[in-house]
Amino acid sequence: MDVNRQDAWKEDEDLLLAETVLRCIRQGRTQLEAFREVADKLSRTPAACGFRWNANVRKHYQQAIETAKNERKRKQHVPASNTDAPINMSLDDAISLLTQMKEKQNTEDDLPLMEDRLRSLSEENQALKAAVTRYQSAWKEVEKLMAWVQKDHNLTV
Repeated sequence: MDVNRQDAWKEDEDLLLAETVLRCIRQGRTQLEAFREVADKLSRTPAACGFRWNANVRKHYQQAIETAKNERKRKQHVPASNTDAPINMSLDDAISLLTQMKEKQNTEDDLPLMEDRLRSLSEENQALKAAVTRYQSAWKEVEKLMAWVQKDHNLTV
């Protein structure tokens, strides 16, 4: 019985996955970023995209992967000697750069909030440590009291 799964991968989806992964390799981005990007476009999970890439698609693109890696290395070694020269950057490269800059900016903007949260958690931690110390002390007193009761009344627990 040959039944097609409803969520089976189509050839154009495999092609989109391969093109996206290869572009990310050329740009120096991670395959995980590619899987997230494809997942959004195909309404699949990044894990499903990663599994499909590693289990089926990758083996058909070994030469293209090597070419993309070499292209990335070649781009990394180009000296940026003249800052007045126009930047030759693809739209995808620009989007990637801006996304990275935005993430860094968001992290810097969140710093005061993170510091406040850290301070609050430190205070809570100190209060919990004090409570544990009080409970340990109370428990020792209960143990002493139980020992006294057992000794004076010849009880065994």
